[in-house]
Amino acid sequence: MLPGSSPLVKICGLTRNVDARFADEAGADYLGLIMTEGYERSVSKDVAATVVRGVLALKVAVTVNESVKNNADLADAIGASIIQLHGNESVAIARSLKSAGDWSIWKAVRAKTSEDVQRVVEDFGELIDGILVEGYRDGAIGGSGLTLELDPDALTVAKRSALSVVLAGGLTPTSVAGAVARYSPDVVDVSSGVEVKRNVKDRHEMEVFIQKVRRASLSPEDPP
Repeated sequence: MLPGSSPLVKICGLTRNVDARFADEAGADYLGLIMTEGYERSVSKDVAATVVRGVLALKVAVTVNESVKNNADLADAIGASIIQLHGNESVAIARSLKSAGDWSIWKAVRAKTSEDVQRVVEDFGELIDGILVEGYRDGAIGGSGLTLELDPDALTVAKRSALSVVLAGGLTPTSVAGAVARYSPDVVDVSSGVEVKRNVKDRHEMEVFIQKVRRASLSPEDPP
């Protein structure tokens, strides 16, 4: 993230059109939908198309261990600008997806050590456009809301690359300003942190979250 700038915001795990519209109106830059079946916030292709109807923010198709064809079909269903690979996808999958459409690709990593981040950058670097980094716990799957606990230096290798750094896991309106100050990501990603109950986003919480992000990098002489 450039000095004086603020990260972009992704609201993820959307399951309802009303929530997607609220997020869009609040100023979210990206709207994420879990397109692979079997997760708490998963939506089918047909439902996903209705969730993003009428919104202007860029759509992100979040997938887990899908084939190249399935990834493409899921992305096309919502007009996704980005495919977020959130499983154990191979470099071959990323390479094929890179040439299969006009979308950008983000690869997620549950980072236990700085080496986990470095491995993704080295293996996928030329094939992806962003790396999403979230916290790690034994037995936990991706998207579990685990806060990243690594030292900020662990992200240095990603920041030195051309990749966008997406910070996810455990972010809330209360914690996001501190996380931005600590890690200086290009994008912050929130899901459960702005929910009033499971699968239902809270309009006010989304608005406050986005406001906190926009203000997080203001210097002391900037207006509030």
